[in-house]
Amino acid sequence: MQKAYKVVSLILLISITLTSCVSKKDITYFQNDQIDQKNVSNSYKIVFKPDDLLQITVSALDFESVKSFNLPAVNFATTTDRAIGTPQQQTYLIDNKGFINFPVIGKLKIAGLTRGEAIDMIKNKLDPDYVKNPTINIRIANYTVTVLGDVRRPGTYTIPNERITILEAIGLAGDLNITGKRNTIKVFREINGEKVQFDIDIRSNKIFTSPVYYLQQNDLVYVDQNKASSQDAAYNRNTGLIVSVGSIIISLITLITRF
Repeated sequence: MQKAYKVVSLILLISITLTSCVSKKDITYFQNDQIDQKNVSNSYKIVFKPDDLLQITVSALDFESVKSFNLPAVNFATTTDRAIGTPQQQTYLIDNKGFINFPVIGKLKIAGLTRGEAIDMIKNKLDPDYVKNPTINIRIANYTVTVLGDVRRPGTYTIPNERITILEAIGLAGDLNITGKRNTIKVFREINGEKVQFDIDIRSNKIFTSPVYYLQQNDLVYVDQNKASSQDAAYNRNTGLIVSVGSIIISLITLITRF
């Protein structure tokens, strides 16, 4: 009977060990390939998209001339019609067709433009008819990226400086768990109204030349579990069944050894 218990315990121990071991080559970052410096670029341009919430500031030497283009967003008390709270700058939501409704000028097609292109367009609309030599500043008020899957702190993160790499986003999420799959991290990005998937391998230095090395607003990064972790999860879910089967095997071996 004791021998039967030892045999079954050994089988279970070997099974668990084989399904839970992780090779060092599967978890070490930047171990493969040389960095191709000629393809490494530090340039990064934001392209505005539908659902971006923009803060647009117009300034000039003539303060009165820009008032109409810097409308404050305030709340009013229903009983006194007085503004309450601290006034904040008006924001402009890019609609699903790519337009914002800008004061005085009206609808402007912003989606698909870089920050520089949008600034030039607004400046040309204002100068010289409304404001002479205006200075335009545009920033995204709802710039976020999302990191999900097998990381320590999955979630959606607000990026105040509107510039983040995929490595920095993974850092915000507390890095991958030891069981996170490093060779096929997925990045989902909306391009021209369609969701596009990119697969990257952070074990390779080629990540520095990837088109998704710099993330864009609303990008989704997903880290899958490796095979060993998935098998281990399946094992944990079926622990009760395994124990039952083990008990049956022990009983059968006991009966056999008696005869």
